[in-house]
Amino acid sequence: MTVSNPIASDAPLPWLTEIWSRLQASRAADRLAHGFLISGPRGVGKRHLAERLARSLLCRERDAQGMACGRCADCHLVTAGSHPDLIRVGPDPEAKSGEITIGTIRDFTGRESLTPSRADWKVALIDPADRLNPAAANALLKTLEEPAGRTILCLIGERIGQLPATVRSRCQQIKVPIPTESDALAWLSEQTSQSDQALRLRLAHGAPLRALAEFDDDLLEQRRQRLAGFLAIAAGTRDPVSEAAVWNTLGARQILDWLAGWLCDLLRLMVADEPVRLDNPDRRADFARLAGQIDSASGHRFLRQVLEGRAQAETNVNPLLLLESLAIEWSMLNHLRDQGRT
Repeated sequence: MTVSNPIASDAPLPWLTEIWSRLQASRAADRLAHGFLISGPRGVGKRHLAERLARSLLCRERDAQGMACGRCADCHLVTAGSHPDLIRVGPDPEAKSGEITIGTIRDFTGRESLTPSRADWKVALIDPADRLNPAAANALLKTLEEPAGRTILCLIGERIGQLPATVRSRCQQIKVPIPTESDALAWLSEQTSQSDQALRLRLAHGAPLRALAEFDDDLLEQRRQRLAGFLAIAAGTRDPVSEAAVWNTLGARQILDWLAGWLCDLLRLMVADEPVRLDNPDRRADFARLAGQIDSASGHRFLRQVLEGRAQAETNVNPLLLLESLAIEWSMLNHLRDQGRT
């Protein structure tokens, strides 16, 4: 599975330096775990960390901080995607389920040699690990329980609670944190000259890589239009089914993430007696007006429906029907509010 990375530098991200130092100390003491479970929200650098660790383990000329040199034969093979000691395990791109299947894991554990062929280590990146189906997760257990002496498995995921406890307990867990807003903005200012980095970071829920890679000008404009549609449904001037059809063109995952953020901001303003931190600070006035019109219980109930919908969107549910049902529910919630006033 290939994951795009907007970062040009091979150096650890600033908020990962402590984790990196601990890993290098374990390596120096020859106490590296054979299985790592690297988790954290989308866009905080899980894959960046795993990739740098793999490059470091395969490089023979790494520097004093443990960073790969980028010049040796092993580094060139990694860059070319042809290093025999770096194995990538992910969902079959041809499979509709998006799962890592037992066949994939059996192929990995049974046909691949789990001893190094040219480097000091054999490294396997299993990504996203939370897409291992139950049978695949069980098939991986034996390798985690009885690893080859110089093999390291890195499981990478955002919803690690979906993994069996037996898998989680056999890995050293590394939780990649969301950096402080000041640290994230300092890093972003070195990557881009965009003037609205603070807004993009808020929209990315504090995840700097996501703010950098996802929230371009086109996406911000789409957000503006869809938020206008969301508010128009509440005002009764936009047909919910028509708006849901437009939502569907952007993808359920993106829209549901926005809906959850809008509703959380709305609920924060309902209960706040003083200014509160919002994920959408540029639309504070719009949400403040709406907060005075919807009761808290209805807002919380609808947020739960959106969060449940976000979980369903990861399955084979029909996304258009899901979005239509939510848009209609939002319309009805506001219609009932208006009825209560008359």
